[in-house]
Amino acid sequence: MAFLEQTFSVEDLPVSINNNFEPLPEGWYTAAISGAEIKTTKAGNGQYINVKYTILGPTHQGRVVFGMINIKNPNPQAEEIGRQQLGEIMRAIGLAKVSDTDQLIGGNLSIKLKITPANGNYDASNSVAGFKASGNGIALAPKATSIPPADGKAPPPWATK
Repeated sequence: MAFLEQTFSVEDLPVSINNNFEPLPEGWYTAAISGAEIKTTKAGNGQYINVKYTILGPTHQGRVVFGMINIKNPNPQAEEIGRQQLGEIMRAIGLAKVSDTDQLIGGNLSIKLKITPANGNYDASNSVAGFKASGNGIALAPKATSIPPADGKAPPPWATK
């Protein structure tokens, strides 16, 4: 048991106004990749990148959607589709190479959402069905790993790609 060092009253605590977990309407949304991690498939014989997208607009700002990108799978077609999706994401956010999922984080792109109908114990949800460069033309560069110039001035953002 751990004491909280104070007493909380439910009457004094804020009520969440954004706990709607209904799927977003189908269509294109501008999003930022706010998380990406490798996970093992339920069967234990493959891996996927679990990508967290935070919606930037044109509506539903702040909502979060997750997508799975197969990178290792015993089904060659599933693996090929996943690798195509990873390539689409990389092109959309302006990355030529990726060796760490952290390199994807911070990238802006447009994602196409579809609604996956409820099935068994699972409620209806969104699935990410397409990727393209965002309409605003901004794709964030990966984290800088190069040595800064000798004059100490950072290059302009467009020169870091």
